[in-house]
Amino acid sequence: MSDLKKELKTLYAPKVGKVSVVDVPSLQFLMIDGQGDPNDSEEFSAAVTALYSLAYTIRFQYKALGQVFTVMPLEGLWSFAGDAPDTPFDMTRSDKARFVWTLMIALPDFVSAEQVETGRLSARKKKPELPLDRVRFGTYHEGEAVQILHLGSYDEEAPNVARLHDEIAAQGWHLSGRHHEIYLSSMDTPAPKRKTIIRQPFARST
Repeated sequence: MSDLKKELKTLYAPKVGKVSVVDVPSLQFLMIDGQGDPNDSEEFSAAVTALYSLAYTIRFQYKALGQVFTVMPLEGLWSFAGDAPDTPFDMTRSDKARFVWTLMIALPDFVSAEQVETGRLSARKKKPELPLDRVRFGTYHEGEAVQILHLGSYDEEAPNVARLHDEIAAQGWHLSGRHHEIYLSSMDTPAPKRKTIIRQPFARST
């Protein structure tokens, strides 16, 4: 049985409040892009449902073939429309309508593009209203990053985001890539108990 959370423990099991440096390899993902405030966006909700629907359909296909894997948690890459890729992610901004997001679910390396397309056809028959055609399958190589495990509400992430940015600056590195969050808890988990990995890629000075 494949469980990427266990196989990549340093990436998916950091300690609460401790900044760590990780080197994230190229991984396969189901991905879908969108824009807008996730708190009141039907597009965001539909995107999340489409990702999980396809991920579980693919899991069932592989289980029938004798290869079982655990569906990974939802991840999100975040930025603001109009910002450069290396612009610091300011969690205090009120204009959440400018959010640009890419939602993702990691898949084991044995999952093929052919099986993803077979899964898409199957999922579409069951839930034709979902934006399954917008879900793409590909690799994402994040590289070096700092990360921290945040416990609590999404709206209270700012101090931990600042800690990551401060660590990058203190080491003489610079931001590289989009603000990244990994949602270890489901969206309906009470806010004080939510576990979210906050990750910020960086580049070393040359």
